Amino acid sequence: ESGCARYVGLPAHHPMPPAAASPLTLVAVAAAAALTAFALRRRQRRPKPPRRDLRPKRDLVGYGSAPPAFTWPNGARLAVNFAINIEEGSEPNVLDGDGVSTAALCECPSDAPPGVRDLAAESMFEYGSRVGVWRVLRAFRSRGLPATAFACALALERLSELAAAVRAGVADGLLDVCCHGYRWEDHAGMREEEEKSRIAQAVASLTASLGAPPRGWYCRTAPSESTRRLLVEHGGFLYDSDAYNDELPYWTQVALPDGRVAPHLVLPYTLCTNDSKFAPGRAFSTAQDFLSFCSAAVDQLLSEAEATGQARMLSVGLHPRLIGHPARIQGLCALLDRLDSLGREGR
Repeated sequence: ESGCARYVGLPAHHPMPPAAASPLTLVAVAAAAALTAFALRRRQRRPKPPRRDLRPKRDLVGYGSAPPAFTWPNGARLAVNFAINIEEGSEPNVLDGDGVSTAALCECPSDAPPGVRDLAAESMFEYGSRVGVWRVLRAFRSRGLPATAFACALALERLSELAAAVRAGVADGLLDVCCHGYRWEDHAGMREEEEKSRIAQAVASLTASLGAPPRGWYCRTAPSESTRRLLVEHGGFLYDSDAYNDELPYWTQVALPDGRVAPHLVLPYTLCTNDSKFAPGRAFSTAQDFLSFCSAAVDQLLSEAEATGQARMLSVGLHPRLIGHPARIQGLCALLDRLDSLGREGR
């Protein structure tokens, strides 16, 4: 029989009382051991407090039937935001250690096997940074019309001339900057610590390239459940555009780990009035397709604004490797001319 068996309730690692210990000592030691074991068992049985749910909640209602009365500058009934996506050079690429060279939003899908560079896709992205982006920027600058640069930080690190052009556009009041991530990469499946690091890296990079931090954020297509909270925790962001659920800006509440709830502004983006429809198998084939589609949205929103007295907003997404081709840019130029004319009419 082991020595510990003579002292009821003592675990094997508990110090044994001296041989000459009094009965009271033996009882005290046994009681202490029993109470310790009891407390351990209770702690094991006690349910843990529920973990604070920091995930974003769904909102299927929004403004409902009564949107607020927004007031745009100069009494305009419609605000149109053009988002120029600067992604070229930051996309997934075998040269950057990725498993594939993506051909997303290019003229044709990739046929390259995993791990093999797709030089066709690479060169189609290069068209956007070598030719397309300059054609798009000229279209806005020549008309004195503003746009938002949805800029991937790594793209501007690698494109110093373009970074200088964006800085000049900001200085002239023709561009504002929304961070499109450090790279053109998916955030939806990122681990939280990795995403937190990526956000900080993107902000630091754009600040170095442009001389000021970005005020907005937009992921590649879909954020993670943590993205918006991480943006609030990082600080410095006026808004994000990681939502497609409305046409008008709105405030949302972001739950933080310390129990606070922070208000945060969302400026919704859209994949509807977007030149991504020029990608293979999608809706647009010609410049006129783009112009007609976007013009229909303008007409409808102006009609609603004039009927209700409530201002409206429209986002239009642009990708230089798509809209920047000469066969397509005319649709954008015609749309800009029409909007400029409406603006001069005070609409």
